[in-house]
Amino acid sequence: MTQRPVIGISTYLTTAAWGRFDRRLAVMLPERYPALVRAAGGLAVLLPPDAPEHAPGAVARLDALVIAGGEDVDPALYGERPHPCTEAVAPERDAWEAALLRAGLAAGVPVLGICRGMQLLNVVRGGSLVQHLPDRVHHEGHAGGEGSYGRHAVRPVAGTLLGGLLPEESVVVPTSHHQAVDRLGERLTVCARAEDGTVEAVEDATDGGFVLGVQWHPEQGEDLRVMQALVGAATAVRPGTPEPVAVPVPVG
Repeated sequence: MTQRPVIGISTYLTTAAWGRFDRRLAVMLPERYPALVRAAGGLAVLLPPDAPEHAPGAVARLDALVIAGGEDVDPALYGERPHPCTEAVAPERDAWEAALLRAGLAAGVPVLGICRGMQLLNVVRGGSLVQHLPDRVHHEGHAGGEGSYGRHAVRPVAGTLLGGLLPEESVVVPTSHHQAVDRLGERLTVCARAEDGTVEAVEDATDGGFVLGVQWHPEQGEDLRVMQALVGAATAVRPGTPEPVAVPVPVG
């Protein structure tokens, strides 16, 4: 049986309660992330926070890397003091995911950053973030409602990797964020913007590799194209894997 490419996904480190147990520290990830990987033809494995020095060894076992959404990135990583609305509460995750990104980029492993993951990719490349987007765009249309995701249009940039994946002039995407890319990181190119000018995707295709960050949450929608592209790039890393197959992503 041919093997599916192995797609590593970073996870939360947070408190949770289950069964008869009180709240305790747990490694968690919304199920829609691995569901999206499966739907695109990959095999998802979870990467809980670990010592940063172990990141190269972990990445060496992967065919592609996904940095998932989540808490705000610590602004100290890009030399700023926190905004009153910034909630940087995941130092272990910051350190681990930054190390994963550096290892993945150094090894040429296909990389996809989702929401926080895109922001951290930009920071690792020397960029900075808008810490509270409503201060700049004067609306909260990127954040969604309490406990829910919003939807808005993004415009892919023609001639980019993402523009080739999403050739439409405008695509409506699921969104939930209050921060965004500000100063662009080295070797990164803006490949999508919202109608208000907010950077919605960045990429680095300078060496013909696959390094992409999207500000939206593809796991919360039914459009498989971004994840299929990552799995396709991972397939090139692991020859003999099957082509991605489009199947519905479970709702919920």
